[in-house]
Amino acid sequence: MSKLLMNLRNVPDDEADEVRAMLDAQRIAFYETRPSIWGVSAGGIWVTEDEAYPEARRAMDVYQQQRSARARAEYAAARRAGTAETFLTMLRAEPVRVLMSVLGMLLVLGLVALPFFLLRR
Repeated sequence: MSKLLMNLRNVPDDEADEVRAMLDAQRIAFYETRPSIWGVSAGGIWVTEDEAYPEARRAMDVYQQQRSARARAEYAAARRAGTAETFLTMLRAEPVRVLMSVLGMLLVLGLVALPFFLLRR
């Protein structure tokens, strides 16, 4: 029976491509399900053989550690170079989006706090 190795919800294309290449290099049989039209299912990468799943899981763990280290190094380099995205750079680039997000957060906070103020005596 097939086992899910990786859910593809919010996974960048480059990461999914790297996982496919890793599985091909390890000669682990897999197949992929695509996301549904309505967004109910996000799709995934499945290992077809139960016996190969532990090996695929180990390879996936190693890959994720390497990707995490690479992402952290890239972010640290961007911070040193002064090109990392900050709140101020986002505000300059997309002021309307940032302000709408902040207003949305304040609205949700107000709705959550409203019962406290209404029930207080």
